[in-house]
Amino acid sequence: MNQNDFLIITANATHVDFAQIICDEYESSAKARGTGIAKRSPDYVKQKMLEGKAIIAFERATGIWAGFCYIETWSHGEYVANSGLIVAPPYSKAGLAKAIKQEIFKLSRKLYPEAKIFGLTTGLAVMKINSDLGYEPVTYSELTQDDAFWAGCKSCVNYDILMSKERKNCMCTAMLYDPKDHYEPQETAQAFREKKGIYERWMRIKKRWRDLFDRDKEKTGGGGTLAAAKRMFSLRSLW
Repeated sequence: MNQNDFLIITANATHVDFAQIICDEYESSAKARGTGIAKRSPDYVKQKMLEGKAIIAFERATGIWAGFCYIETWSHGEYVANSGLIVAPPYSKAGLAKAIKQEIFKLSRKLYPEAKIFGLTTGLAVMKINSDLGYEPVTYSELTQDDAFWAGCKSCVNYDILMSKERKNCMCTAMLYDPKDHYEPQETAQAFREKKGIYERWMRIKKRWRDLFDRDKEKTGGGGTLAAAKRMFSLRSLW
């Protein structure tokens, strides 16, 4: 299959019945990958559809739901996040994630042309997609400091690490597109290709430190020690 086999559109009121399916897939995906993910409720997903702030995809031939992503705004619209990118497993190799990401990026630029668009990801594939759009890796200090945004991480399994690092670092990689100060997509894509090996090693390191933190957590019978969390490296070493 390829991108032409899918209908990718802005979600609306006619799609609210898919909210539960989408949320179930969020949970299943997080468990399968063994990574943290902020929980979303069906009501929240429905709200995004009704507001016209989401992209949804279907297989053209069957009408089966295939993927989804939505927009969140923070700091009074100064920051926009393209969140909750998910693709149903049967379509994971069809290039659908990239196509959905492109559409939600276009929608974000249309609705919030002056906003900085950012994302947090644990996956190298999403990093590549973001780089192709013009995103750059950044430190957490360059993201919104809106407490409401960070509160959304509470349901993530890595929240204890985030807080022990004073919201300066965690298992996710932060990426940002600033409409007023950015490189061209071909430049950020080239930079990603050049640093791909570094990013791969960094993600392996973060996985090892997550395992170390979990072992420390089991030994202490609590939330893990601050010392264990602080042994994680700083993202600043990458750029």
